[in-house]
Amino acid sequence: MAQGQGSRSNQLLVPQATNALDQLKYEAAQELGIAIPQDGYQGNMTTKDNGSIGGNITRRLVQLAEQQLAGK
Repeated sequence: MAQGQGSRSNQLLVPQATNALDQLKYEAAQELGIAIPQDGYQGNMTTKDNGSIGGNITRRLVQLAEQQLAGK
């Protein structure tokens, strides 16, 4: 089953952020040297790789929030 918007189990609070979050995912994967399949199906990727991408995204989002709170 290919990953599409309907297959996600969690709902975005701001649906307009979907494209930005996808872009962030691909940037994080590229920095880590992890190739995300072009069809978007991540079922064949290792848990370690997916966790690394998610951790990198979380780190960036926290950093952005801290900068906003600091007024930068």
